[in-house]
Amino acid sequence: MGMTDKQFQSWVRLLLSALKHMDEEADPEKKASKLAEIMENLQKTLED
Repeated sequence: MGMTDKQFQSWVRLLLSALKHMDEEADPEKKASKLAEIMENLQKTLED
């Protein structure tokens, strides 16, 4: 089953928010960890 346009827009907003929080992180290790988490979540989304 596909997403509606509104569901997709909400998903993009959540992703953008996560990326902004990751980008604001000053500690390189924490930044890398947050990026890895975002990438893992995206991969899980593709596998569902």
